[in-house]
Amino acid sequence: MGPIQTVKERCRKCYSCVRNCPVKAIRVKEDWAEVIHERCIGCGKCVKVCTQQAKIVTDGTSKLLRMLADKPPVVAVLGCSFPAFFHDIRPGQLVSGLKRLGFQEVHEGSYGVELLVDTYRRLIDTPADFPRITTHCPTIVDLIERHYPHLLKNLMPVVSPMVAIGRFIKARAGAKTKVVYLSSCIAGKFEIEAEPVTDAVDMVLTYQELAKLFHAGSIDLPRLPETPFDGVPPDRGRLFAVTGGPFQAFGIQDDFFNPDFLATEGQENVLEIIRDLAAGRITPRVVDLRFCTGGCVGGPGKSNRLTTFSKRNLIHKYYQDPQAPYATAAHYQAAGPPPPLDRHFSNKCHRLETPSGQSIRQILQSTNKFVEQDELNCGACGYATCREHAVAVYHGLAENNMCLPYSLKRLEEDHVKLAQKYDLAQRALQQEYGDTAIIGRDGSTLEVLNLITQVGPTPTTVLIRGESGTGKELTARAIHQKSQRSDKPLVSINCTTLTDSLLESELFGHKKGAFTGAVSDKKGLFEAANGGTIFLDEIGDITPKLQAELLRVLDNGEIKPVGGTTAIKVDVRLIAATNKNLEEGMREGWFREDLFYRLNVFTITMPPLRNRLESLRELVYLFLGRASKRVNKNLVGIDERAIASMLRYPWPGNIRELQNIIERAAVLTQDSIIRLENLPVIFSQLMPDPVEETSPPAASGFRSQREEHLHQMEKNLIKRYLEETGGNVSLAARKAGIPRRTFYRMLTRYDLRGAEFRGKKPAQTSS
Repeated sequence: MGPIQTVKERCRKCYSCVRNCPVKAIRVKEDWAEVIHERCIGCGKCVKVCTQQAKIVTDGTSKLLRMLADKPPVVAVLGCSFPAFFHDIRPGQLVSGLKRLGFQEVHEGSYGVELLVDTYRRLIDTPADFPRITTHCPTIVDLIERHYPHLLKNLMPVVSPMVAIGRFIKARAGAKTKVVYLSSCIAGKFEIEAEPVTDAVDMVLTYQELAKLFHAGSIDLPRLPETPFDGVPPDRGRLFAVTGGPFQAFGIQDDFFNPDFLATEGQENVLEIIRDLAAGRITPRVVDLRFCTGGCVGGPGKSNRLTTFSKRNLIHKYYQDPQAPYATAAHYQAAGPPPPLDRHFSNKCHRLETPSGQSIRQILQSTNKFVEQDELNCGACGYATCREHAVAVYHGLAENNMCLPYSLKRLEEDHVKLAQKYDLAQRALQQEYGDTAIIGRDGSTLEVLNLITQVGPTPTTVLIRGESGTGKELTARAIHQKSQRSDKPLVSINCTTLTDSLLESELFGHKKGAFTGAVSDKKGLFEAANGGTIFLDEIGDITPKLQAELLRVLDNGEIKPVGGTTAIKVDVRLIAATNKNLEEGMREGWFREDLFYRLNVFTITMPPLRNRLESLRELVYLFLGRASKRVNKNLVGIDERAIASMLRYPWPGNIRELQNIIERAAVLTQDSIIRLENLPVIFSQLMPDPVEETSPPAASGFRSQREEHLHQMEKNLIKRYLEETGGNVSLAARKAGIPRRTFYRMLTRYDLRGAEFRGKKPAQTSS
């Protein structure tokens, strides 16, 4: 486990860390992107660019507080860049704050640079056949050890200033002394973790962590008096934090026209120098590399608004006029042997298997790259080329979806497919539920249509009452279509189909872990219907607990998901329906009185079918047309004897029963006519007994009765076509599929005229 961790719950797979990681030490997993610690060089770029704070630096403040509580001698060493990050307070005040935290001594890390001067001078003056690379930037050392191991020989075998001063302190103050290095550098954490140096530094804290400790301890630094440093005052080492500072500290002067000593900073410049050194294109004597822009002042450190240039200026000013009080402890003034400064490096490179050309081609083809021109190398995935991305996919570090052109193409294709599926679903729903026309010309139906027209455009809550099968849901759809919310969703649910707990979850949603099986957050139907209408069928069957929750929605417009603590505002129009006697429910206690009065703002009572038999024939032909499509038969009519028997039936199941009986008869009929024999037996029993015929015996024979029924059916069909076309004879003839002259002859035969049917289309409301 490295110093940089991933908070999986925060990661949204934006690939920003991949794009900005210089060595691609990121593995993209199913739901997050994690750091590969074996490849990471500790530059902290992923931490800087992660807007969700999913990449974080391991916090060491708790460990430090435990260390201070154990009461060993704990020494703080301020990194060379501290004047740039604590520029608003005097150095002595910073020392006072550290000692209030519990540190026994405070040193400047710049003195560690001066401990290295002689060693660096000796190595620089020793002839070598290869350029030497300074080793005081931990990120540069990690970069070479993990990714350019053939340059290991180029690294100067010298410890960093941090380790040098840590060893100096422990040699003089005692081995039991704990040394804590305070710096802007995240990579310092990697350095002591990769190769534990307990004989030098026990912990590295960033300035951000230090500021957190000051805040937690209510330590107001500007109000503190000044306290002197305890270590040895440095000189030119104070310039170490800025680019070129090491050369100044080591007394190196270079010829501008023949540069044997190179110093550069920043990711792009450093990688270019490393590649040039690896390829042998440049051969300076010494190269000083800093991965952060601006040198050590460019690290993440303590947040402030200063630029790199202003920070560098602060370092220069501090060197020229330090104003830092010093009271060097006696054990640091006494002469003693220098600390060991030698260092060894190891090859930490994890070589990945080189994929075959065929494997790369297959991965490229899976992202629609079939020829070289398809490889755009746009860099959106974070890799320089499409082939580098393909290699990363091969090794399981990346995924195909990271390719932006490929993902956009897939989104376009998915959009087309979804649009087609949506269109098909809309057509299916239109066929099943889309017809919101309420058929009928009887008085009860016309009254319902009038009420729908009045209440539809308002936001009023509506309670629809009536027996089962009378078309309460159809009425709710008609109200929604007449409303100003018709472009928003209409969500329907039958309250009798779910248990109490499941219905609560369906209506109001739930939070992850609210109950067994709640593996993720789920929106409820009220939230899904926000801005639209929700229709609760059979509302008389919900429990008192749900009645109380529903009352809160009606009163406050708020819902609270199951297992949630925060209410969610919703704007939903409620339409409820029931076949129960809610007044009786209030008297018996199974329905809340306050909820009843909130629901019973506007009531529509649906008439049973037995009270609207005037519209039976129209309903029969409506369901006949639907059944014809459903069973794939060309049905043209229904026997008058069947109609007569239906008019005598009480219809306990109302319109739903009528629809089911017509569909059953459509399946059973052997031709294009539904007959009495195709209906359930009860309808045959409802037909009256035969009466004495007054016509001659010959007229009551089979042939004459057949002709009479066929003529009546033919007349009814012609009237139906004329009604549907509003008396337009030509249009009626086309719909009937017969020549217009033949249609006119049939009108004459039955004494019918088109003008009689103008304005007499079936009564309906569209929604």
